[in-house]
Amino acid sequence: MRQLTVLALRAVLVALFTGSVFVQTVMVPLLASDLEGLDPEYAYLRSPFLAITVLGFVTVEVVLVCVWRLVTLVRRDTVFTHAAFRWVDVVIGAFVAAAILIFALGAVLAPGEAVPPGMVLLVGGAGVAALGVALIVLVLRMLLAQAVARDIEAARMQAELDEVI
Repeated sequence: MRQLTVLALRAVLVALFTGSVFVQTVMVPLLASDLEGLDPEYAYLRSPFLAITVLGFVTVEVVLVCVWRLVTLVRRDTVFTHAAFRWVDVVIGAFVAAAILIFALGAVLAPGEAVPPGMVLLVGGAGVAALGVALIVLVLRMLLAQAVARDIEAARMQAELDEVI
């Protein structure tokens, strides 16, 4: 079951990463050409919107790579080591970066009449949601730290028991 789960997750990660790269390489240029026809008073939105979109997909790709590395640690039974912290920390940073990008998108869209205020509010809510995910991963990191500490303690106690026997 464990092997099947790892394979299924890796298939999903590959599909998501492939889709993300496709969006960056094919869809963003198409979006850029579509945005060239913007009303001149909203032309200032084009560059920031495209930059935020590309950087947003980069954060997604970073998270996917980190999850791949964590799955590799799980497969090797080494997830409860200090090596996992690096990948979890990068995931937290990527979600914080995504939240900042979402808030920046809201700030770009807020002035003027280009976007309704309700849409800007929804974008702000998405930013708060991204920060919430970062906090959830931070809590999971704390659980990982407790598990690693207990694993180290168990190994120490086993070594002491082996000496006694």
